[in-house]
Amino acid sequence: MDRKASLIVIHASAFFAPILVPLIFMFITKDHEVKDFAIQALLFHILLSFCIFISFVLSFVLIGMPLLVFFGIVGVWYPIKGIIYAAQERPYGYPIVAKWVM
Repeated sequence: MDRKASLIVIHASAFFAPILVPLIFMFITKDHEVKDFAIQALLFHILLSFCIFISFVLSFVLIGMPLLVFFGIVGVWYPIKGIIYAAQERPYGYPIVAKWVM
């Protein structure tokens, strides 16, 4: 699989297997850039899952409801943006975690 297709699959995995697909690409690919993006995607999805869990817990005191909406939008928007950037072969990094990996 070429670099462009690999990046698109990694970004699109947010909608069907957000942890499994980046892990697979992390271990099977030899391309350093694809491996970095797989690590970024994995960290982003883990961080987003943690934030959604905390928001869910806080929703019992009503402060978590707006946070659930916000993190839901973030969880959809950034993978779509990543897919578009990968299709155009433009550099892209997930917010916050891109600085941790690169």
